[in-house]
Amino acid sequence: MTLATILALAGEAAEHHGNVQAETFIYGAVAFVVFLALGLVTLSYRNVANRHAHKAEAYAKAHPVDQAQVGHGHH
Repeated sequence: MTLATILALAGEAAEHHGNVQAETFIYGAVAFVVFLALGLVTLSYRNVANRHAHKAEAYAKAHPVDQAQVGHGHH
């Protein structure tokens, strides 16, 4: 056998006929499920600050803030 014959036989063996879109559909489906799960996690944190507004108000009443300390540490 010559090198050309071996390459030709390898090319025929590696040749694949089929619907590439149907074969790779699972990657899109997995990505969709992952993004959907991440979206649900993000949505679960929606409005968290308002759920605990009573705690924030109680903390603010218990710890009055001096106006000189408000800001980024600049005087």
